[in-house]
Amino acid sequence: MANTIKLIEPAQNEFLAGLEKRSNRANHFFRTMTHRPEVLKNFVPFYGSVMGPGSVDRRTKELVYLTVSYANKCAYCTAAHVASGLKAGVTEDEMRALQAEQDGGFSAPEQAAIEYARELTRTADGAQTRDALEAHYNDEQIVEITLIAALANFTNRFNNGLDLMPEQ
Repeated sequence: MANTIKLIEPAQNEFLAGLEKRSNRANHFFRTMTHRPEVLKNFVPFYGSVMGPGSVDRRTKELVYLTVSYANKCAYCTAAHVASGLKAGVTEDEMRALQAEQDGGFSAPEQAAIEYARELTRTADGAQTRDALEAHYNDEQIVEITLIAALANFTNRFNNGLDLMPEQ
């Protein structure tokens, strides 16, 4: 079933127009969220604060986001994070491994983050994998990894719930 929610056009919302102008492309996620403009205005800086520079390296952030998006079968987020994952040094072979849940080729810290993100996605509880995470990451990093997984689950559910597909 195709998305039945009308996409807001940039001409209808100045904030959306600015976002699309900066990225130089249409963004169905933003155009849909603009139905609640105050949410979009708060979401953008929140997303940036979670996915931007922090205590966890960019590659690990992308591995976590991709893990969640593959687990949730979110075509929209997967498409977006395949591109950003490649920029962060995640290879296509590694992406296929994540999708197939073949985590053995990753470093021990990456493997711990991947397994934690997958468990958190499936059960909303990281109890089984948190000890492995704590062996490799400090408290700040664990909170950041948890925020990334939670954010990915949020965007995955928004996109899947509204049947948003990647832009062509």
